[in-house]
Amino acid sequence: MKRSSQLTLLIGFTTCVLLTLMFGACKPGYSAETSTGSDAMAPVYAFTLNDIDGKPLALNAFMGKVLLLVNTASLCGNTPQYEGLQTLYEQYREQGLEILAFPANNFGKQEPGTNEEIKSFCYTKYALEFPLFSKISVKGQDMHPLYHYLTTQSPFPGEIEWNFQKFLVNRQGEVIARYRPGLKPLSAQIVQDIERALDKS
Repeated sequence: MKRSSQLTLLIGFTTCVLLTLMFGACKPGYSAETSTGSDAMAPVYAFTLNDIDGKPLALNAFMGKVLLLVNTASLCGNTPQYEGLQTLYEQYREQGLEILAFPANNFGKQEPGTNEEIKSFCYTKYALEFPLFSKISVKGQDMHPLYHYLTTQSPFPGEIEWNFQKFLVNRQGEVIARYRPGLKPLSAQIVQDIERALDKS
């Protein structure tokens, strides 16, 4: 009887270890906090980037918000989308929308300036009020880890196509939509998706 109990305990322990190895392992390149268990923090929140002034800003500061992540550029045909993004922000920020802009010089060298120059341009020409981050790379060998996640491990993989590609993240930190660069921020599709995400707790 004693031997039978010991065997049962051993089987239970072995099963537990196997389940942990199968479902608790971390994704390559990410710490345990980025795994996708029910109590785990969503991967998007694991990243910290410098804001436009060079100060670290952890994305977990935006937990519980609906996020629109956009790679931006100052000299692109899509640059006027900054105006639409600001309008979106003014309209929905009180309901929980945050727009996060990530300047990048990956396409046509259309973001050649320093962070100080980018900041001056955005705040002077478009009077932006949403968070603006320091310049990063969104593709290639020097791609920032946030964009490595978005383009390879999110539900909407694929290389960033051009400036002003957009990803929508719900209040739980899940990437729920991706929009082509040319789709304007105030398009019916983006507005409807944002409103639906804001309505969900």
